[in-house]
Amino acid sequence: MSLQAVVGEAFAPGGVLARAAGEFKPRREQLAMALAVSRTIETGGALVVEAGTGVGKTFSYLVPALLSGERVLLSTATKTLQDQLFGRDLPRLVQALGLPVRSALLKGRGSYLCLHRLELARRDAQLPDRSSLRALAKVEQWVQVTRTGDLAEMPGLDERSPLIPLITSTRENCLGAQCPQFRACHVNLARREALAADVVVINHHLFFADLAVRESGMAELLPTVRVAIFDEAHQLNETGVQFLGTRVTTGQLLDFARDLLAAGLQLARGLVDWQQVASAIERAARGLRLTVGKAYPGTKLRWIGRAPENVPSDAWARALEELHAACTQAMAALDTVSEMAPDFVRLQERASQFAQRVASFSSKCALESVRWVDVGTQLRLVESPLDIAKAVQTRLLPDAQAAQPPKAWIFTSATLGDDAQLRWFTEPCGLTTAETLHVGSPFDYGRQAAVYVPRQWPKPSDPAHGAQVADLVEMAVRRLGGRTLVLTTTLRALRSIGETLQGRFEGAGLVDVLVQGQWPKRRLMERFRQGDASGAPGCVLVASASFWEGIDVPGDALQLVVIDKLPFPPPNDPLVEARAQRLEAAGRSAFNDYFVPEAAVALKQGAGRLIRHESDCGVLVVCDTRLVGMGYGRRLLGALPPMRRLASQEEFVGALAALNAGRARSGVTRTSTMDPNWF
Repeated sequence: MSLQAVVGEAFAPGGVLARAAGEFKPRREQLAMALAVSRTIETGGALVVEAGTGVGKTFSYLVPALLSGERVLLSTATKTLQDQLFGRDLPRLVQALGLPVRSALLKGRGSYLCLHRLELARRDAQLPDRSSLRALAKVEQWVQVTRTGDLAEMPGLDERSPLIPLITSTRENCLGAQCPQFRACHVNLARREALAADVVVINHHLFFADLAVRESGMAELLPTVRVAIFDEAHQLNETGVQFLGTRVTTGQLLDFARDLLAAGLQLARGLVDWQQVASAIERAARGLRLTVGKAYPGTKLRWIGRAPENVPSDAWARALEELHAACTQAMAALDTVSEMAPDFVRLQERASQFAQRVASFSSKCALESVRWVDVGTQLRLVESPLDIAKAVQTRLLPDAQAAQPPKAWIFTSATLGDDAQLRWFTEPCGLTTAETLHVGSPFDYGRQAAVYVPRQWPKPSDPAHGAQVADLVEMAVRRLGGRTLVLTTTLRALRSIGETLQGRFEGAGLVDVLVQGQWPKRRLMERFRQGDASGAPGCVLVASASFWEGIDVPGDALQLVVIDKLPFPPPNDPLVEARAQRLEAAGRSAFNDYFVPEAAVALKQGAGRLIRHESDCGVLVVCDTRLVGMGYGRRLLGALPPMRRLASQEEFVGALAALNAGRARSGVTRTSTMDPNWF
C-alpha cells in the first residue's frame, strides 16, 4: 500500500487519529496537505505549502513523516514551537499511531548550561549584579537535577538575565574535546541523542549556523536524513542571511577581552601582561565605536565605499587597523601560553577569527552582498548576502537530488506570499522549481471576524497619527474591558502609544496595559492570556516586532487586534535598499515585486493573531487609510482572510457591542465556546 493510501486511512473518519484523539475532526484542507506531503516523501523533491490558520498543518506533515518510516528532520523558527513539537505533538502522534519512533530535541549551544563556564562563573568576583548572584545560586541547585541542561526547563530564569552569557558557551569560546567537562557536556549529550534518533527537532537558527560553519553537529546528522520539514518557513530567508554573511560587534570584542583577562589571571598570572593585552582590545573596540559619533539607537549606516556614510574614512580605516593590531597582539600573547590550558587555545582561535573578520571589512564588499553598520550601545559591522537562494541551490538541493531515492524537502507556513506561485518565498529561497500548494483556512471568517479601516484619519507620516491610534484603542478598550492587542510597525510608535495608554488607564483598575520590553516576553504572554479570568483586570498588550507572529491566544482573551500602519519594510534599510536596487536593475518594479508582497505577508501575520479557533470572534482594525485609498490597497486587502468589512465607526462600535453581548450570553471566559453566528 502506498504512503498516500496509508495516510488517507489515518485521516479518515473513524481512522486511527479519530480513535486516538477525541477532539480530532477530519478537514479536507488538512487531508489535501497531508497527501501532498506523502507524495513528496515518496518521490523526493521540494514542496512549498501555504496552509491557512486552522488547517492543522502540524498533523499534515507529521503523520506522513512518521508513517513513512524515514529518518526525519523537523525545523521551526522559534524555540517555543520546537518545544511544543517535541514535548506535545510528537509524543501524542507516536502514541496514536503506535509507532516505535525515537525522537530527539536539538538546540543551539546557547540554550544549554555549560558546566565549564558555570565553574568559571563560580570563581568570578565580577558578576554583573546581585540578581545575577541570586540566579547563579538557583542554577547551582538546578544543575543537580537536570538531565538535559536545557535552560528553558529551569523555572524562574529570566531569558534576559545577564548571567546567561556567563554560563553558556558559544562556538567561539567552547573548548570542544579539550574541555574538562567534555564527557558530561549537555550539548554533546543532545547531539549524541540526535544522531541516534529517528526524528530530530531543531530550529532554523541552528540549521543555518551549521550550514555556515559546519559546527553544530548537523554536519553528521543531515546526510543521514531523507525527509527535511521546515515549519514557519516564512522566516527562512531572513534567518539564513544572518548566518551566511560576516559579522563582528564591539560587544563580542569586549566579551573576548573579558574572557581573555579572566583566563589569563586565573591560569597564567604573571606570564603575560594580561591587563595590557585586554585593555588594547577594549580601547580599539571603543575607539571604533567613537568614530561613528552620536546616532539614534537602531540606526543603520550604509557602507558602500571605504567607510560607512557620515563617518570620516581616514579615522575609520585607522580604527580598523588598531583593532586588527590589538587582535594580532592577543594572538601572539596567547601563543606563549597555549600549552598550559585548552582555554588559551580556544582564545587564540577567537583572536584569529576576529582578526580575519576585521581584515575582511577593510577590503571590498563581496558581490551580491550588502554591507552596513548597526549603531547602538555597541557597533555591529555586517556584510550579508541579499538572500539564501545561492546557498540553497548550491549546497542543499544538489545533495537532495543526488541521493537515492531523492530526499524530500517540505516548506510550510500560514503566510508565504500573496500570489498563487508564492514567489515572495520561493524566489529568495531558491525554490522557484518547487511544487507549490495553497490550502485555505477552514475558518468561516465572514461570520467570525470583521475588518475596519478608519476614514478621515491623518496620514501615517503625520505626527498626530500615533495619538489618534491611542484614542481609538482607548475608546475600544473601555467598551471591551481589555482583550486587545496593538501591533506597531516601529519601536517609536510602540513607546508612544504604550505610554499614552498606560497614562490614561493608570490607577483606574479597569485594565492592565502591558508594553513590550517592560516585562520578559514569556511573562507578558502569560498575563495577556489570563485576561480578566479570576477577577483580574482585563489586558491590553502593545507590542511590535516578534509579536506580529507566533502569538497564539485562542478564546476571548483576544478579540480586537489594532495595527497602527501598513507594515512596509523601511526603504532606508541597507538590505531593503539593496534588494530593491537589484530588482530595478533587472527591469522589475521594486514596489510591486518587493515592498507590496512584504507588506502583504506581514499584514497577514498580524491579522492571523485574531482568529485561532473555530469559535473565536473578533475585529481587526488597520489604522492606515492607504489600505482603502490607494490602488495597491486592494491587493493587500485581498491577502487578508475574507473578513466582513465595517464601513463606519458606528459599525465598528456596534461590532464591539456584539462581542460583549456574545461573551455575556456564553457565560464563559477563555474557552470561548459561544456560537459565532451572532457576529
